[in-house]
Amino acid sequence: QVQLVESGGGLVQPGGSLRLSCAASGFTLDYRAIAWFRQEPGKAREGVSCISSRDGSTYYTDSVKGRFTISRDNAKNTVLLQMNSLRPEDTAVYYCAADCYCPGYVCYLPGGQGTQVTVSS
Repeated sequence: QVQLVESGGGLVQPGGSLRLSCAASGFTLDYRAIAWFRQEPGKAREGVSCISSRDGSTYYTDSVKGRFTISRDNAKNTVLLQMNSLRPEDTAVYYCAADCYCPGYVCYLPGGQGTQVTVSS
């Protein structure tokens, strides 16, 4: 069964860090473009970061540049999102997706239930 599962969310104070994981089963992530999205209640889903399939180019939405880093862990068949210097406005449910066109954050294989990130003091 082809499946993506997000994990690693939690409650963190402003300025803190979290590392999210997007784990795949039933297929490998090595040569696929993977994106992270986030969604707050009542708002549209927002593309946060993407890593391309060909040359590993990375993309970030402006609000997370310099704070978030996307990377692959091929040995674990996962894509990671390291989030540093977290802000209250980063609070959202985070989702991953595969088979993406990174510049447009258009993806064809959606993720799972997402993982909640809450940044609050």
